[in-house]
Amino acid sequence: MIGKVLIANRGEIALRILRACREMGIRTVAVHSEADTEAKYVKLADESVCIGPAPSGLSYLNIPAIISAAEVTDAEAIHPGYGFLSENADFAERVERSGFIFIGPRPETIRLMGDKVSAKAAMRAAQVPCVPGSEGALPEDPKECVKIARAVGYPVIIKAAGGGGGRGMRVVHTEAALVNAIAMTRAEAGAAFNNATVYLEKYLVTPRHIEIQVVADAHGNAIWLGERDCSMQRRHQKVLEESPAPGIPRRYISRVGDRCADACRRINYRGAGTFEFLYENNEFYFIEMNTRVQVEHPVTEETSGIDIVQAQIRVANGEKLWLKQREIEARGHSIECRINAEDPFKFTPSPGKITNWHPPGGPGIRVDSHAYSGYIVPQYYDSMIGKVIATGDTREQAIRRMRIALSEMMVDGIKTNIPLHQDLLLDERFIQGGTSIHYLEEKLAQREEARRNT
Repeated sequence: MIGKVLIANRGEIALRILRACREMGIRTVAVHSEADTEAKYVKLADESVCIGPAPSGLSYLNIPAIISAAEVTDAEAIHPGYGFLSENADFAERVERSGFIFIGPRPETIRLMGDKVSAKAAMRAAQVPCVPGSEGALPEDPKECVKIARAVGYPVIIKAAGGGGGRGMRVVHTEAALVNAIAMTRAEAGAAFNNATVYLEKYLVTPRHIEIQVVADAHGNAIWLGERDCSMQRRHQKVLEESPAPGIPRRYISRVGDRCADACRRINYRGAGTFEFLYENNEFYFIEMNTRVQVEHPVTEETSGIDIVQAQIRVANGEKLWLKQREIEARGHSIECRINAEDPFKFTPSPGKITNWHPPGGPGIRVDSHAYSGYIVPQYYDSMIGKVIATGDTREQAIRRMRIALSEMMVDGIKTNIPLHQDLLLDERFIQGGTSIHYLEEKLAQREEARRNT
């Protein structure tokens, strides 16, 4: 087994990886910026190395500094977590070329799935259903682009091939706006991702966001662990996730899950990963694959009983999958609320000192967080300070447990989005299940309009 892992990340995922390693008897190295010197996971790690100033470009995105930290601490493997360098093929390549194990997919697989055009081509070859659209990158000729859009049918959405996180997308409702929208998206994609390639898809009106969790080894074996419904989003950023997805027939889920596992075998995938789909009118449409552990992985862990982070480590260590697909059985229902340090109504970041931190507990409650009383939330990074996960025998029980958990949770000194979650958990449409990816945005817009009219 790998003896020492360097954790190339911060926050709750760094602590999550550290705990998985400790349970497996693996020593840990926490790298950190100057802003994270007092972080809990830094103190708990066997070793720690400061890799630079607070800005992520000088620390958590500093590849030479991370590699040097692994060298001076004699680490054997590097776990990238999520965000930062987790889906950077050049980083994975540099890690392996430096003699370390990269706890994630092969660099060539990250490149394949990181480019949305090549990813869709690979999925079509594996018979994974895709959103109707251009067969590849949009051509330079505007007339050809118009023909493609006409064939697909409006509205359409223009997407950057190298985009992600809700960036590099533009919805087009009319032919008159198409050419200009393509030019603008190309310019934005070139500036943001250093890749001006864009493609076109049919814009689905009321889809849900459903994803399939997979794990594959280096020996050609792959399984899927269930699905997650991540439709509750604001500005393409997930707010609340759950598993299983309410209201979708199991035969549909099983069919697309089997195709995802088969696709892993076809592209020689290694590690944990997530296939993301839009779901509308009983049809799944592939949109992208995340070649890393997801923020929302705990709901799948709770319903499948499988530690996904430990699975990543075991697969990176060269082990064969120890489970067959027929042994995977979903149990109960799990919901995750992302707790952000932000104003629950204006959504402005709220960094600062947490003067009182009291996480909830009780049956079926799990809290993944690096925060504590006295912790100073830095202004330099993502605003998420933790996740509350509630699991029950049924969805109704999971909702009730989450309501109780959030009512018990105390975070003083800063603002958080807990009131938003409490509102959602009482929302009739959420309780019914099956809301589209646009529901939360529409709800927030109605709330803002009502506020203006009072």
